[in-house]
Amino acid sequence: MPIEFEKYHALGNDYIVIDPGHTKVAMSLENIRLLCNRNLGIGSDGILYGPLLEEDKIKLKIFNPDGSEAEKSGNGVRIFSRYLMDAGYTIEENFTLHTLGGVVAVEILDAQTSLIRIDMGTVTFQSDLIPVAGEPREMVDTTLEVGELLKVTCLSIGNPHCVIPLDSITRELAIELGPLIEEHPMFPNRINVQLMKVLDRGNIQIEIWERGAGYTLASGSSSCAAASAAFKLGLTDNVVRVHMPGGSIDIDIRPDGHVLMTGTVCHVARGEFSTEFRTRLG
Repeated sequence: MPIEFEKYHALGNDYIVIDPGHTKVAMSLENIRLLCNRNLGIGSDGILYGPLLEEDKIKLKIFNPDGSEAEKSGNGVRIFSRYLMDAGYTIEENFTLHTLGGVVAVEILDAQTSLIRIDMGTVTFQSDLIPVAGEPREMVDTTLEVGELLKVTCLSIGNPHCVIPLDSITRELAIELGPLIEEHPMFPNRINVQLMKVLDRGNIQIEIWERGAGYTLASGSSSCAAASAAFKLGLTDNVVRVHMPGGSIDIDIRPDGHVLMTGTVCHVARGEFSTEFRTRLG
């Protein structure tokens, strides 16, 4: 029987893998929304579409549940790296993936436990590169108004993030503030949101609102962003464990500015679409 999709999760952040070499499903807005719908489709926090092979490059497209395309996803990249191993595309422990948000380097630390390290590249706090509206400036410990004044640090690690240090964080607060900040006119491409509590020099806790996805149990790029903001603000050391409702990820900010993310991946299911469901996919 043909395998038409795979499903994985990384700390509760789940993705459907659609391999165009195996499955002919167009990544239209309607199809993406249907596939990700937890009541009408398979249900997921997004779709990983690939590999798209071009000469010696392995390309990956990442789609949010609302149908928009994401530049980069730390958990998504780790999941896709595991899929490439599972599907026999690679047996190498080190390789690179090309995403809309840039090239990422992958290192398989332990294939049996799916412990994978990703070099997510470098961060920028410059407003015009995130992007943030207004005159070019560094977005570190600045003020954002969303009915109240919040101290925020914004950055890009191939995709945009707004980190808000707070003494107390909750899921409810992330759900309340997340959509207001994501859609704020200061962020022309919308933005991912992390509420961050510093536990000590080596540990932080975050609650996440993802652009195009909503409240999320875990996020790799959010972990990188929050750790980078905490380090930039002098609140933590360069090696940080990021605690989320779905689990923890280890972040290492190297002297050259590269941000390394280490975490696990779990395979959930593989299957094929029913004839009835296929008729709904354009």
